[in-house]
Amino acid sequence: MRQLTVELAELNEKLLEMGGFVATAIQRSSQALSDHNRELAEQVIREEPRINQREMEIDELVTRLLALRQPVARDLRFLTAALKINTDLERMGDLAMHVAERAISLIHHPFPQRLVDIPQMASLVQSMLLKCLSAFVEGNADLARSVLAMDDEVDAARDAAYDRMLRVMQENPAQAQAAIDLIFVTRNLERIGDHVTNIAEDVVFLIKGVDIRHSSERVEDKIASADRG
Repeated sequence: MRQLTVELAELNEKLLEMGGFVATAIQRSSQALSDHNRELAEQVIREEPRINQREMEIDELVTRLLALRQPVARDLRFLTAALKINTDLERMGDLAMHVAERAISLIHHPFPQRLVDIPQMASLVQSMLLKCLSAFVEGNADLARSVLAMDDEVDAARDAAYDRMLRVMQENPAQAQAAIDLIFVTRNLERIGDHVTNIAEDVVFLIKGVDIRHSSERVEDKIASADRG
């Protein structure tokens, strides 16, 4: 087996492991929020540097492979996609940490009861990430494309959560601080969904060699999703 193949397999493993770290951080931060679990939130915050360390390791590995191996064709696409996926995963780790920080803040404030959209958003973005990782492993462009439509659901859940939290602030000013914290949580979850969407686009590029950002293909995905709905 040629050395580049071995090193690409190592890179693939590191990316998947980092994706697992991020998926766990999202799950734990949302659970910490729902359960008022300070210990779980603090665990997310303590472990966030591990994601940062893995990001640097992946960047270093990709840079070395580009400089020393001079890859072409699909190997070059893989390295290009890996750099972008790595960046999105690290930012998602930051956002999960922000959710955990808000979860700690909410322990000390009255807690609005109408939270149905926030657990839904957390579950949805975690599902999107797991689908992206599966698409990456399986080389399944259709699975990656299916994630794109899910981002619209995240946006709709964010809008609904905003409306509910605004009503909370109007009806019960004592809960205003908690509602503000939850608005920031929904914003962080929505941004996680955006980063997962970026990864889905990168997976399609890796598999098909086609950039679907801002393309008619992406628009067709949205139309097809609307027709199914």
